[in-house]
Amino acid sequence: MAALPVLPAAAQATAQPAGAAQPSSAAAKARLASAPIFVLNSLDATISVIEPGSYVERKRIPTGKEPHHLYLSPDEKSLLVANALSNSLTLVDPLTAEVQRTITGIVDPYQLRFSPDMKWFVTAANRLDHVDLYRWEPADAAQPLKLQKRIAAPKTPSHLTIDSRSTVVYCSLQDSDELIAIDLATQAVRWKVKTGKMPADVYLSPDDKRLFVGLTGDRFVEVYDVSAGAARLLQRIVTGAGAHAFRARGDGRQLFVSNRVANTLSVIDIQSLAVLAELPGPSGPDCMELLADGRTLLLSSRWAGKMTVIDVDKRQVLQQVKVGRSPHGIWTLNHAPRG
Repeated sequence: MAALPVLPAAAQATAQPAGAAQPSSAAAKARLASAPIFVLNSLDATISVIEPGSYVERKRIPTGKEPHHLYLSPDEKSLLVANALSNSLTLVDPLTAEVQRTITGIVDPYQLRFSPDMKWFVTAANRLDHVDLYRWEPADAAQPLKLQKRIAAPKTPSHLTIDSRSTVVYCSLQDSDELIAIDLATQAVRWKVKTGKMPADVYLSPDDKRLFVGLTGDRFVEVYDVSAGAARLLQRIVTGAGAHAFRARGDGRQLFVSNRVANTLSVIDIQSLAVLAELPGPSGPDCMELLADGRTLLLSSRWAGKMTVIDVDKRQVLQQVKVGRSPHGIWTLNHAPRG
């Protein structure tokens, strides 16, 4: 297999968190570099707070039951942790790791995402088979999330992505082997198509034309043309058993996928749809985060209860850090772009 292309030095130097302001001073850059790493321990109902660089776990923060995924608020001041079984969101300061507040009444928020225009907040209720569309109204401090529409989405809505124009939500239906598109303007389902076995994470190419779907029940990533009308299957890419979660490298070309059963990570060329490389992904690899250096990948090794640190260019595991049971979502403010 050919050598893995390295993220250009210029891109590495300018890599910043998606949507975040560029640090304007040395002090601001240093503060960003010291931002903690957050790992959600889904079976312990805690967040492991990891110090960057040393990768030492500094503390664990209690959350609601089954925290699975997390997302940054539009004002970039709060990290929203979705507690699926507690029907709540825990808001944490992304720089200090201090709990700010809890928002209740968010039903079964397994997956969550803000639209790029920051007007919509969308959750997938994995347990209760629906997708919820909320309006984000930060002026109402007491309840900034206003439910606009609950859309039935059987069976087992899993992962979400939203196009760059904030017009459509794509959602995988894990137990019915389907993919749906929801129109945000009309708040109605545009289309539904069949997929391969047990679709999980979904990734939309930067041009909004190709949708990548990980098949956890198989060894493929399916690629769909979503540029016009209902999704049309373009290609099935062989990656590894249990193809599950995605993380883009931020260069507009490379896409990581975790193969949960194969215990590997594959690197896909978004343009050619070829597999460029295979990396180690020990102990049930799940969610991934890429640091701003463009080469240090953080991985939740779900079955081992560890965070794994990987050098992408050398294709080597550098370190593993013990966290809680069944670690899932992983995130830091000091991350590479997500495109």
